Amino acid sequence: MQKTDQDFLRRIAAGHTVGAPQGDFLRCAGEPVPSGYRNELMRLVVVFADSELAGAAGFCPFINRGPGLPERIVAAKIVTEKYVHAEMALKLLQPFGVNPMLYVRSHAWDSRLDRNLDLGTRRIGGDKRLNVFHYPLEGWEDAIVFNMLMGAATAIQLAEMAQSSYTPLAEAITQILPREKEHAELGESGVRQAIERSGSKTAAQAAAAYWHPRVAATFGRVDSDHAAIYIQYGLRRRNSAEMLDDWNAHSAEALTRLGLAIPD
Repeated sequence: MQKTDQDFLRRIAAGHTVGAPQGDFLRCAGEPVPSGYRNELMRLVVVFADSELAGAAGFCPFINRGPGLPERIVAAKIVTEKYVHAEMALKLLQPFGVNPMLYVRSHAWDSRLDRNLDLGTRRIGGDKRLNVFHYPLEGWEDAIVFNMLMGAATAIQLAEMAQSSYTPLAEAITQILPREKEHAELGESGVRQAIERSGSKTAAQAAAAYWHPRVAATFGRVDSDHAAIYIQYGLRRRNSAEMLDDWNAHSAEALTRLGLAIPD
């Protein structure tokens, strides 16, 4: 590692932050930021933007699958807010040469792979969405269980980014985070209503068994190089294992409240 990189890491460790680009440069405490920081920052924001775009596109067809107007209004609200979050993320990328209009048209965000696949944490080509957004939803109960589990995971992951050393990202995520937490709460409420309406937990339990390991995989490998670099650069504070532990506890509490078994 070059001395300039070591100096930068010392500044980050001391609590200095990185502001919006000045011309073509990012600066921390008046000094240029290493290119590695810019690359990891862009990667982090792209993964979030792509996941919001893919998540909204995948959930959109289920708006009209809601059993009543209140459920459809909630579903439409979630889809709308995910598109708003994607727009905010793409605005963060504009200073780095990203054209939001072209970017949105560059991938088929509603595309999905075979539901029987198990992608684990390995990356799939094309856009940078989290792997969980490559799996198709099947039915209303499946969609709302997914929304409950993934909403909680997103909130935990974004809470780390809200403390990011990159000030524009931290400010944007601070606005986004309350809405993503609400999405998880709305998902749990929707699952409870679906169970009460049908008088059966079978569909919700099957959905939880399917989605639980796939959402857990969104936290990545515990030995991920990118995760370690994110922490080093102050883009996140905690490692993947710590965040996954939080999510496991949170999802277990939600499933227990609903009277559902916690998947192995």
